[in-house]
Amino acid sequence: MVVVSFPDPALRDAVGEVPGVESVLWDPAGDAAPDERVEVVVAPYLGAASALAAVAQLPDVRLVQLQSAGYDGVLEVVPEEVGVANAAGVYDAATAELAVGMVIASLRGIPDAVRSGDGARWTPLGRRTSLADRRVLVVGYGSVGRAIARRLSTFEVTLTAVASRARAGDDLVDTVHGIDELSTLLPEHDVVIVIVPLNDSTRHLVDDAFLSALPDGALLVNVARGPVADTDALVAHSGRLPLALDVTDPEPLPDGHPLWTAPNVLITPHAGGNTTALLPRMSALLREQLGRVAAGEEPRHLVRPIVKT
Repeated sequence: MVVVSFPDPALRDAVGEVPGVESVLWDPAGDAAPDERVEVVVAPYLGAASALAAVAQLPDVRLVQLQSAGYDGVLEVVPEEVGVANAAGVYDAATAELAVGMVIASLRGIPDAVRSGDGARWTPLGRRTSLADRRVLVVGYGSVGRAIARRLSTFEVTLTAVASRARAGDDLVDTVHGIDELSTLLPEHDVVIVIVPLNDSTRHLVDDAFLSALPDGALLVNVARGPVADTDALVAHSGRLPLALDVTDPEPLPDGHPLWTAPNVLITPHAGGNTTALLPRMSALLREQLGRVAAGEEPRHLVRPIVKT
């Protein structure tokens, strides 16, 4: 029997019984002492990196299962011999929906219409930019990037994809370009959607040089992590480039921060994955992962292998 800790009863109830698994409640961010028998820790939905140092208290733990696709800050606090798996695939649809929604809202002037509506005023938007015929660059072509590209492909756009390394294309793009090609690709695109993981190589990827390479009026969408972009550079370019940001640095963005009042900036409060699709998809992933562990099989989506046996 594998003992698994869940951070909250709602998630445990949604997962239900898994053969060979005993579930207990333990929130690593709380003050309660953990059950020392725990072998698998399901991390909290929010603030995992700041909470998971507590895993070191567990003598038999061998796997941490995240509820996020990103794992920035987690490997640094979880003991090295403990495997870490992310929630790859759970957020693909929801994040892709938001990315496409932010593109359409920004191009078609929806924020301006909402502000006029708040003042009970009919204000014509003028001729706005159509998504059709735009040249769209997706920076970060993992599972979420592909989900974004698949949805955009129905809007009659020209799609370009960038990943960490160049590779052959798929049914959506002829070629996947390497990130070292960005300087030549950026000037040729009207919309740039950033969905890279946060690591040392992508921190401040979107900097002054990146933004300066974009043509006037090009839309930048960040649905990755806030520190992927240099906030000062975003503020400096906001008059020339419209921005749509689901993530910011710092986060939460403080009241009165210059980004709130910068021109042509749409901000959502890190809402990419938090939809009605989250709990059923997360529960399905956890049932699969815990079933594999209970059967003595390797779990999927390991971002660090399990060393402890």
